[in-house]
Amino acid sequence: MDYDKVRSLLLAERADAEKALRHVESAAASDRKVESDPGDAADAAQSLIAQGDDAAIIGGLRDRLDAIDRAMKRLDDGTYGRSVRSGLPIPEERLEADPAAELTVEEARQAS
Repeated sequence: MDYDKVRSLLLAERADAEKALRHVESAAASDRKVESDPGDAADAAQSLIAQGDDAAIIGGLRDRLDAIDRAMKRLDDGTYGRSVRSGLPIPEERLEADPAAELTVEEARQAS
């Protein structure tokens, strides 16, 4: 496995996730501003739904950034490509699909 390529992929994905996070956080701030404006009950309900959606997306993006950071640390530690649970090798096909994968496919299924 080409670890320089993996590092580049992780850094690119991190940049994309950070950009998406900034965008969603900006949208969330707009949603909160809309809630403070007077309107009818339907407007308030839509604003609350949007805030909930924003919070879920923000949480997912932060989780992804954390996973990318952990993968970068494993690269630095020399443990990249091995399951954090069992130490078994993670197949290259899985790592190509998700360079931040921490578990084998079987372990990930069991965790779900």
